[in-house]
Amino acid sequence: HLLNGKKSSQTIQDAHLFSLKNYFRVLDPLTRETFDIIFKRLLDKKWVEPCNDQAYRISSLGSEYLQKFNPPKYLNGWKYHHISPVVWERLSLLTQVTSNLTYQESRYIPIQKNKEVHRWLKRLLKDNSLPREFLGKTLYSELVECLNGAKNINPAVLVFRLTGYRQIGLTTLQATKKLEMSPINYQIEFLNILHYIIRMIESDPNRFKLLSTLLVDLMDHSNLTVSARKTWELLNQGFTIEQISAIRHLKNSTIEDHLVEFALNIDEFSIDPYVDQEIQEKVMGISHLCGTRQLKLIRSKLPTTSYFKIRLVLARNGDQSWN
Repeated sequence: HLLNGKKSSQTIQDAHLFSLKNYFRVLDPLTRETFDIIFKRLLDKKWVEPCNDQAYRISSLGSEYLQKFNPPKYLNGWKYHHISPVVWERLSLLTQVTSNLTYQESRYIPIQKNKEVHRWLKRLLKDNSLPREFLGKTLYSELVECLNGAKNINPAVLVFRLTGYRQIGLTTLQATKKLEMSPINYQIEFLNILHYIIRMIESDPNRFKLLSTLLVDLMDHSNLTVSARKTWELLNQGFTIEQISAIRHLKNSTIEDHLVEFALNIDEFSIDPYVDQEIQEKVMGISHLCGTRQLKLIRSKLPTTSYFKIRLVLARNGDQSWN
């Protein structure tokens, strides 16, 4: 669910509590069957070992492998999953159009069919002060400068997919075969590079003036689920959990799930009205002392504290390390 990007309260909470936000929705097409095959491979290689029912830990062999492994450094699925597809559509269409403008070619079929992306590009061409014949050169230089700053990436993973003047970009499958990568490794590396580009132009738009247009109107999306946003509106009107539950014809536990989302995503949301400061300190003290964020274990040491309150505290402090 985490790798697929399922926006359930449980998955959202786990992504934060276990420091897995970077991997949220990085393998959208991954099936459960494929996941099980991969996990069986880990067991066969003895890289993981069972430690409880449906629970596993990394083995000494797995730890040795991880020390040699360079994980994708720039993935940020939680922050960028909702804009990655649009940024790619914009970049690929911009590359195609500027390349053909450079060679004064006007007869070609747009690589992207999304009409919103077409409208975005028309606005860009209309509002950009650069002469059209210089757009291709500017885009090329900005991409080179951007990608040169990255470590341990292969730009070909993304570049092979780009379409230009008399040059059709490879499909995902073609690029995967050409680079002799597995489909899953290719998908992760492709997003790793795309997220790196987004991060670079987001952090320094003046340095990448043309590339920065890829993010126009995209960075103001909320990570809240649709249902949670409705609860947020009612909460800001002064309604209690019970009142919101009645108004929306939902269970109290569902509204509580939404409050956990707020604690995870909204800096100005305070959990103080729902959890006494003393309880907050006890929950975090147990979490640090035991090196755990498991609700059941924490509750066993605070039996009079509800799971909801424990979840709220952990959600608010989810990005803290245990040590």
